[in-house]
Amino acid sequence: MDGFDKISVGDLLPVPESPSSPLWAPDLRLLISRLDAHSLKIKSTVRSFLLSHQEDLSAIFEQCADVAYNSERISEEISALLTLISDQSMEADVGRIVRQIVQKKREARETAEVVEFVEAVLELDRKLGEIRSDMKNGRLVEAAEVLMELKGAVGVRVNVDYEVQLGEPTVYTILKQRWSDCFEEIQEMLVRFMENAVQFEQQGTAVHVKYHTSADGIHGLELCTVLKAMDVAGMLNYGLAKTADFMVKYVFTPVVNLGSTVSFREVNEELGHFPEAVLDLVPANVPEGNKIESERMYAALTRIVEFINKFLCFHNGAWMCVFGRLTWPTLSNMIISNFLSKMVPDDSSKLAEFQKIRKLTVEFEGELKKAVYISSFDVKDEKLSNYVNNVEEHFASRKRISILAKARNILLESCFSIPQDYINTFPDIACKEFDAEFSGPVFLLFSSEKCFVSEASKQLMELVHHVLKDVCLLPPKVALEFYDTARNAICLYEAIIPVKFHRQLDSINQAAVLIHNDCIYFAQETLSLAFQYREFFPCLVKEIAVFIDLSPKFQLMAEEVLQQQIQLVIKNLEQAIDGANGFQNTHQIKQFETSTFSIDQVSFILEKVRIIWEPLLLHSAYEKSMAMILEVVFSRITKEILLLDDMAAEETLQLQKLIHMLFEHLSSLLDSLLATDPRGRPQDAHNNRDRLIRRIRKLRKLAELLDMPLKSITEAWESSELAECDFTSSEVSDFIRAIFTDSPLRKECLLRVGISHC
Repeated sequence: MDGFDKISVGDLLPVPESPSSPLWAPDLRLLISRLDAHSLKIKSTVRSFLLSHQEDLSAIFEQCADVAYNSERISEEISALLTLISDQSMEADVGRIVRQIVQKKREARETAEVVEFVEAVLELDRKLGEIRSDMKNGRLVEAAEVLMELKGAVGVRVNVDYEVQLGEPTVYTILKQRWSDCFEEIQEMLVRFMENAVQFEQQGTAVHVKYHTSADGIHGLELCTVLKAMDVAGMLNYGLAKTADFMVKYVFTPVVNLGSTVSFREVNEELGHFPEAVLDLVPANVPEGNKIESERMYAALTRIVEFINKFLCFHNGAWMCVFGRLTWPTLSNMIISNFLSKMVPDDSSKLAEFQKIRKLTVEFEGELKKAVYISSFDVKDEKLSNYVNNVEEHFASRKRISILAKARNILLESCFSIPQDYINTFPDIACKEFDAEFSGPVFLLFSSEKCFVSEASKQLMELVHHVLKDVCLLPPKVALEFYDTARNAICLYEAIIPVKFHRQLDSINQAAVLIHNDCIYFAQETLSLAFQYREFFPCLVKEIAVFIDLSPKFQLMAEEVLQQQIQLVIKNLEQAIDGANGFQNTHQIKQFETSTFSIDQVSFILEKVRIIWEPLLLHSAYEKSMAMILEVVFSRITKEILLLDDMAAEETLQLQKLIHMLFEHLSSLLDSLLATDPRGRPQDAHNNRDRLIRRIRKLRKLAELLDMPLKSITEAWESSELAECDFTSSEVSDFIRAIFTDSPLRKECLLRVGISHC
């Protein structure tokens, strides 16, 4: 049908001058006429096609009519079927029948499951019954095998214990209970067989292992069978536990603690059969206090293990391993605590002698590994080897404990008291009776002075020097431990003494002064320790050895102790001065007596302090401390007198008398304090006294002022004599007003004092 080709409008139009040229009316009319012609051509073509294919088209139309008829008939049949199905009564019958079919199938399936479950339960019950039957007939291995097969079937997963789960059938609970009962029965039966097979004599002289055992009416059961049943049932640890405990108690303990020897033999009671093996223990005659021979002990222990391996475990590695796990922890700890720890040398020079014991110990553990008594791969089982290989550390630890205990005892047993007769007569020949107990004063390393220290500090320092000498000779690791021990021993003084003597430190006594001196002694000694020994220390210790850090701690402790003593003295002196009631009204007899008693108290306290401090303290510390105390005393008395606002003539004389009395009482103290310098050279006592104690000049000048006329006081101020004694213009003015009555001369003098001050 070529007439149906596509029509191009461009082909029907005349050729334009340009593509963009517009179409005109003639062009459109030409286009319409050409389209009409083309349409007629198409119609003619279609008519020719229909005429040429008339038969084919007729056949197609007939087939379409048949299809339409058949479709209508099928539609009518489906409508009739739907009408039939929509009937309610038939639908209910069909549904009921279907439900019945489903229910019957479910019931049949459940019945089959119940039957299968009942058969399984009956089978389990039968097998549980067979277990008891096998137990009664002595077939313990078979009973144990069946018991383990049923373990998972009845729901026992991890161990014998079980819990009732929610929703679990009661029959399962019953089966679990029966299984548990069977397990306990066979377990207890096997234990009884084991107890009868391995018997320990009460005297601990022999162990009998019977090859055949009897229990619960079963006779002649082989011990090997009992152990195999235990292994199959997973109760080997429980079954051998009691035997292992008795083996440790009656066999291993005598060998380790008493040095007993052992031998074993087989006893033949029937021809051709060896019914039992016997392990005999022979007590050793080791005198009390003597050490057990390591070679003999290890040989005895090795023979015991051989006996267990051969006659009890029948060379079964798994059984031997279980027996080893039950006994080795206790046995190894026993060997370490009762033998090896006692063999650790007390002296570093004997460390080499311990190598023989180390060798025997390693060989002993090697024999245990061959017998599978301990594991060859678990380092935790090599407890003895680890201990002997670290003997240097154990030696160091033991010595550390010993040294620190000795240092502690030295400090705790110290009395911190030196007889006054010994102090006063030293170094006179008359003090020989004290030489055994007191060794005299010590020279300080970084000072030209010497002082008394406690015997405890000297003994402690001697101990430290002895330890540091050992550090120079020991291997690095041990030396490091000894170095730390030496430091700790020194630090024990700081930890123990202040606590032990806390009451003495709260009062004025000799012990507090000795503690101060000890701290000075330690402060200087610790400065020299590293320089004295570092050159000879092992490299590891040489890199970290330091003692200089301890020196400031002891220096600070010494200063704190001394300052505490000074404050206690000052407190007592101030209380004594308070008793004078400000030195008021001393022209009255009662008040003068009170003030006199106060001055006597001050003198007594200072003299007591001098008696305690002067022989013991370093001269420099004594001079400084006493000067501080006297400064407080003179300053306080001067202040109290200057605060008086009205003094009668007789009162000034009494005050002057009190001041002279104070200087008279303290003359020996001041002379001993200022007679010599620390190097022992004589000095001008008066000038040095004024230089050391500034307030002494002021109090002495105040005593002079109490008896001076007004003009002389004014001239002394104008000449700066009073200012040089630390008097202020206000003090001088108040003093003039307190002594002299109001007059033109007093006003003039007060004006001169004020002008001079300006």
